[in-house]
Amino acid sequence: MKTGTLRQILLITDGCSNQGEDPIAMAALAKEQGISVNVIGVMDNDVIDQNGMVEIEGIALSGGGVSQVVYAQQLSQTVQMVTRKAMTQTLQGVINKELKSILGKSASMEELPPEQRGEVMEVVDELGESVDMEVLILVDTSASMKHKLPTVKEALLDLSLSLNARMGDNKFSVFVFPGKRQDVEKLLDWTPRLETLSSIFSKLSPGGITPTGPAISEAITHFKKKRSLRGLLSRGDDEQYFEETI
Repeated sequence: MKTGTLRQILLITDGCSNQGEDPIAMAALAKEQGISVNVIGVMDNDVIDQNGMVEIEGIALSGGGVSQVVYAQQLSQTVQMVTRKAMTQTLQGVINKELKSILGKSASMEELPPEQRGEVMEVVDELGESVDMEVLILVDTSASMKHKLPTVKEALLDLSLSLNARMGDNKFSVFVFPGKRQDVEKLLDWTPRLETLSSIFSKLSPGGITPTGPAISEAITHFKKKRSLRGLLSRGDDEQYFEETI
């Protein structure tokens, strides 16, 4: 069974959006285009805005993804967990579609006998290790995130190490919001090497608004650009990846 490349947006934030498009609507648009939107809410000193909680859950729900609220010191483990959980959820959805095409409209993994369900989950696990992934990471760099950014950097480096142990190919891209000169700024174009973030993160200047909706919108556009370039430059079944200079 061919699943193609799994595409995820991973949003790391600690507050409510206050600029631009509705992030929940933007997440729904991403889902329509085959991109799951996963959200990690970073909590500090037991404080997270209730409106922020509602928004975090709403973005993930409309984006077909996973949401989790954590303390900053638990971020590294959570980033890996959410990314893998979202991958499994997407693969289960793909397999359910396959089952429906074989067994009929009402068929799903949950309705299979226990033994068959176990076999299907083995397939999901195997695909989870071999499927190609593209993860676009959106990091909130508004003022309240200032003391959390070093933890975010370490969490992303750990994510890179964790996913690169898989057999499938991984590509990462990183955007921050707000940027220095615009709502959303690209820090890292598509690459298998997240460790190059080390030198970039130290130069960030947190502050300003929280344009979460525009950030998700920009992420969708970046996926589109990648596919368009791939189509123009591919030869046969080979895919070539080109990184822009930052």
